[in-house]
Amino acid sequence: QVQLVESGGGLVQTGGSLRLSCATSGLTFSSYAMGWFRQAPGKEREFVAAISWGGGSTYYADSVKGRFTISRDNPKNTVYLQMNSLKPEDTAVYYCAAALDGSLSAEDLKHLRYDYWGQGTQVTVSS
Repeated sequence: QVQLVESGGGLVQTGGSLRLSCATSGLTFSSYAMGWFRQAPGKEREFVAAISWGGGSTYYADSVKGRFTISRDNPKNTVYLQMNSLKPEDTAVYYCAAALDGSLSAEDLKHLRYDYWGQGTQVTVSS
């Protein structure tokens, strides 16, 4: 059974930092690209960041570039999202997802088919 479990969400003030974790099981972790997505109330789910199977390539949405960092620890089957300089517009439920890594470029990571999803963790940034 494939499982992805997010943790680390919570309430922070504008300008604060938070680190999300996504622990996976039931898949060959190093074969998958990993992505973070988010969904705010009344909005469609949007891409945030992704990382290739070995961690050599990353790609970020323009809205988070320079503030967020995605990383992975393959021996621990875990992917992270370090979020700095948080803004109220970052408030959303954050989901991690896994896709077989067929990317040929960093930008391709955004458009992979993400087959497995976690249940999400709430991030709220107060103003």
